[in-house]
Amino acid sequence: MAATVTEYCTAVSNDVSKEMKEVWAWTCDSFDDADKMSSPLQGATMKFLAEWQQPKRGKHCTDSKRVDQLTMIVLEVGCFTGYSALAWYEATVSTQAEIITLELDPKMIAASRRTFDTYKLNDRVKLMEGPAQDSIEKLTGQFDIIFVDANKEGYEGYVKQILDKKLLSSKGFIMCDNVFARGMTISTEANPLLPAKVRPYWTENGKALRSFNNFCKNDPRVDSVLLPLYDGVTLIKWKNGQNFVRLN
Repeated sequence: MAATVTEYCTAVSNDVSKEMKEVWAWTCDSFDDADKMSSPLQGATMKFLAEWQQPKRGKHCTDSKRVDQLTMIVLEVGCFTGYSALAWYEATVSTQAEIITLELDPKMIAASRRTFDTYKLNDRVKLMEGPAQDSIEKLTGQFDIIFVDANKEGYEGYVKQILDKKLLSSKGFIMCDNVFARGMTISTEANPLLPAKVRPYWTENGKALRSFNNFCKNDPRVDSVLLPLYDGVTLIKWKNGQNFVRLN
């Protein structure tokens, strides 16, 4: 039933671009773990949200160096093959927004760079290589959209670091993907069809994401909602009335 619903929703929703379809197909053909990539419907959702958000141009820095002419207003923690970065890029043509994307895995760094080179995204997409925690620590300024789709045991630390550094703009949102961990976040019995070879991996992710969900629920600075979409999507924003100080 879920597959039928997804197929129907995809058919009646905005379609993704030819370029996004090409990256999605290439990833499916090239990587055994391609199921970690966002679906076409999720790609369309991300574009919709980015177009609706219309992030403003800003001033941001990396490596303690101020770069006023850049507009780094979308942040990705986890790049995979560059599919989501392409979605953000296409959705922000009118604002010419900069996208910073973080990746650690050398294989996925190479795949992402292939996407950025093939579709000429390097004018606005900046890839920072290395551990996400280290890369986040180098960032200043603020981002209107922050997409977290990396190692699941890192979600709580990444989001806390982002909030502590006030990298999220006053009207921005954080979007965290795969929060259900194939159902293992809810219960280790939630997905009896999950293949045995990946069950331990997703079971451990589920444990980490249960802790992450408790963190989001109990952090007094933010409002959060976990949506039963895709493999679980958490949206986070500053709580109304939050004493927010913009960093310049």
